[in-house]
Amino acid sequence: MTIRLPDGGGGLRTYEPRTEPLAVTPGTPFTSRTVFSAAHVVADPYADVSPDSPAAVDWDATLAFRRHLWSHGLGVAEAMDTAQRGMGLDWTGAAELIRRSAAEARAVGGRIACGVGTDQITGGSLDGIRAAYEEQLALVEESGAQAILMASRALAAGARNPDDYLNVYGHLIRQAAEPVILHWLGPMFDPALEGYWGSSDLDAATDTFLEVVAAHPDKVDGVKISLLDAQREIDLRRRLPQGVRCYTGDDFNYPELIAGDEKGFSHALLGIFDPLGPLAAEAVRVLDTGDTDGFRELLDPTVELSRHLFQTPTRFYKTGVVFLAWLAGHQAHFTMVGGLQSARSLPHFARAYELADGLGLFPDPKLAQERMKNLLALYGVTQ
Repeated sequence: MTIRLPDGGGGLRTYEPRTEPLAVTPGTPFTSRTVFSAAHVVADPYADVSPDSPAAVDWDATLAFRRHLWSHGLGVAEAMDTAQRGMGLDWTGAAELIRRSAAEARAVGGRIACGVGTDQITGGSLDGIRAAYEEQLALVEESGAQAILMASRALAAGARNPDDYLNVYGHLIRQAAEPVILHWLGPMFDPALEGYWGSSDLDAATDTFLEVVAAHPDKVDGVKISLLDAQREIDLRRRLPQGVRCYTGDDFNYPELIAGDEKGFSHALLGIFDPLGPLAAEAVRVLDTGDTDGFRELLDPTVELSRHLFQTPTRFYKTGVVFLAWLAGHQAHFTMVGGLQSARSLPHFARAYELADGLGLFPDPKLAQERMKNLLALYGVTQ
């Protein structure tokens, strides 16, 4: 069986899909690394909504996907960028997602951490920004989940200098009931976050970020770095206080960062582990045995797919993530909240399908092929 795919130059090429998926099995949590997958939400395709309406979520399918991740030993990073936070999912929807996912985590024994931001406001004073953060922090802590303090568009717009960041974050960290994860999301993921930590100079921003951590080492579980710059993450990682984890959010360089070097390693909190979940879990279990080469042999070949999904404009990577979830059978449709399924081109989808199929990511390759053919037919491609 073959399939004709767009070649990116206006023509078609023939591709022969693999017939068997990669053999992986569910397993227990890991021993050498703490690993979270940021998880996408499944839209309700029958809801009569427009792209700027509040998100209509298929809760059953959304929670089923989280159980899939937990079954492989992964933690779930909930209501994050991958869940279209601020790109189709507003705070009301995110709050419901947090409540439901946290309850599901308790029911099945899964690990969960949830995003705390300020997306119920669009701007305002520092007092208002702190209050918005506090509202979300309270909800996450009441749910029983760990808190991830996310970068705030409102703070990026309202902060006058690095001291404003130090004051806002210090206030939140001091009142948090348990150690939090700090999340630095670069502007390639959200252009509104340009100049975060008070400077567009990344060296200066890094100093401010680390000053926040150094002031509260007992209340910061770890930091999540999403700058797509491996050396910067390594340099930052080496400057963290003892006991504070670095969670890589680098979807371009994650194998080498998780594997680490003689001076340390990164844990992981990654959007790419949404489609890679079972394979990533298998790789980390190999790493748990001390087999770094075996870990890299499994995970290195996935980087081409990840770099494809996260190519510029990077913020639209969610479209590829949900597309692959549909092809893999985790949901019955390719519809996204906010209509974001339109954010990537047909050649982009075709290459994502080919790369994911080559890795054996589809539990049912025939189903994935049929669904890809259906999508191609909608675009006028005949087989």
